[in-house]
Amino acid sequence: MTSKAIDGLVVMSEDLELVYDGVFDNKVPNIWHKVAYPSLKPMGSWINNLVERLGFMGKWIEENAPPSFWISGFFFTQSFLTGIRQNYARKHNLPIDTLQFTFEALDKEENTEKSPEDGCYVFGLYFDGAKWDYQSKTITESTPKILYSEIPYIWLKPTQEKILWDERKDVYETPVYKTSRRAGTLSTTGHSTNFVMSMYLPISEQ
Repeated sequence: MTSKAIDGLVVMSEDLELVYDGVFDNKVPNIWHKVAYPSLKPMGSWINNLVERLGFMGKWIEENAPPSFWISGFFFTQSFLTGIRQNYARKHNLPIDTLQFTFEALDKEENTEKSPEDGCYVFGLYFDGAKWDYQSKTITESTPKILYSEIPYIWLKPTQEKILWDERKDVYETPVYKTSRRAGTLSTTGHSTNFVMSMYLPISEQ
């Protein structure tokens, strides 16, 4: 439609003009942002990311659930996490509101080609200002001049055990956001538009 408006075949509406300006400036038009997932990417990277998301979902539909999940590719991540807890609750006949997640970072050589017995493996997350030490299996200081580093595959394991994370000194509360802006608003579902959850990962004693 935008190309037809540019060629003068249809009237250039305000919305079409916004799309045209966005494409010209390599920015995602606001009318797309309103119905899409949060993203800070420029237009080109945003399109590539959208294609990757569609590919991930399409493969899931055609081949059933994958053994590990690209958590960054979800539109409504909180709903996915609720689904994982629901599956566990039904399997073990437990009330879902009594469940919480534990978090286990996997070693590089661990097999993620087969789904775990309970919970799920997720990937696609990054540390901001930190990195993962595979030898000590802890969060450590980031490498100089490297702001972002990939987080290992995480095993999200539902449990009914009451874990008082705030009293633990051996873990760090790692907030998970959809974008690096680290800010959001409450949506009509009662969830944040950006904050997803807090993970609790081991830290070194130093």
